[in-house]
Amino acid sequence: MAQDLRGALVGFCNPLLDISAVVGDDLLEQYKLKANDAILASPEHLPLFPTLIDSYDAKFLPGGAGQNALRGAQLLLPADSAVFVGAVGEDENAQRLKGAADKAGLRTNYMVNKDKPTGTCALLITGPNRSMVANLSAAETYQFSHIAEPSNWKLIEQAKVFYITGFFFTVSPETIDAVAKHALENGKTFTMNISAPFVPQFYKPAVEQTLPYVNILFGNETEAAALAAAFDFGTDDIKVIAKRVADLPRAGDKPRMVVFTQGALSTVVATSDSDDVRVYAVSPVPSDEIGDTNGAGDAFVAAFLAQHMLGQPVDLCVEAGHWLGAEVVRLIGPNYPEGELKFVSSGSFAPSVEKL
Repeated sequence: MAQDLRGALVGFCNPLLDISAVVGDDLLEQYKLKANDAILASPEHLPLFPTLIDSYDAKFLPGGAGQNALRGAQLLLPADSAVFVGAVGEDENAQRLKGAADKAGLRTNYMVNKDKPTGTCALLITGPNRSMVANLSAAETYQFSHIAEPSNWKLIEQAKVFYITGFFFTVSPETIDAVAKHALENGKTFTMNISAPFVPQFYKPAVEQTLPYVNILFGNETEAAALAAAFDFGTDDIKVIAKRVADLPRAGDKPRMVVFTQGALSTVVATSDSDDVRVYAVSPVPSDEIGDTNGAGDAFVAAFLAQHMLGQPVDLCVEAGHWLGAEVVRLIGPNYPEGELKFVSSGSFAPSVEKL
């Protein structure tokens, strides 16, 4: 008998409308941006947003890492499996975000701030790289009191798996703490994404407080390196970093899994209950087929979580993540292919295994 997954996945992040444009290195230099990074907008970055709209062929795309991931997961799960929570303004951009979620069948539970506009994210595309500058606006006003309302807390009680991005540490650590403790106390699965190097760099105390509750941690190679530096691991070997993070103290009996992607290179998986570190090769997308890489990491998480919730082993979860990530990089922006999404395993996908 198939398990009931209605409302089983609940995610929190900052819902943002992406303003995406292909730019030159000169614009990155002007605003002192790295080619492949994610930062919060400072006052000096604010002129960047109208510049993209007025001087470049900018595209408006539904974004926000958490909502991107949950849209993809919902496309691979039974109807009404996923719910996304975050804060938006009362404006047209909020309707654009909700429309994209509705199209994917993703239920949203937005806290609406009538005094601030919906957040935006400038996406500067240079070749295969993307530099993200987020102006959170309404998104940064999310308050725990919203999800604590009895009618909303029912979503938490119904859920089996939680996914919260590291970006949310900048907004509502109180919400992260409450959801993490609920997951522990009720035997549920709590997952997080490091999301950006600045998260462990500048929010280490919050990260350190939350990690004991994390059952699955996602990140990419630059985020893994930032986490290792923040925790003084003294290594840049991503396999060692993954295993060290997996072995950090845990609040419950569940083992911890750490999943680090490295773009077209490989994906590394380590767990707290095994000395084996799995390394999964990636089949690179030909360069002439790449639209841009924005959203590839979110797509990986989407497919991984969907397969995990369907009871599939980690090898299939990673294979699905690679498949959907490859589909998304062929498109412009964090979009998913039109039509029905269905993952079909090759039947031969397997990692190399190293003992640490």
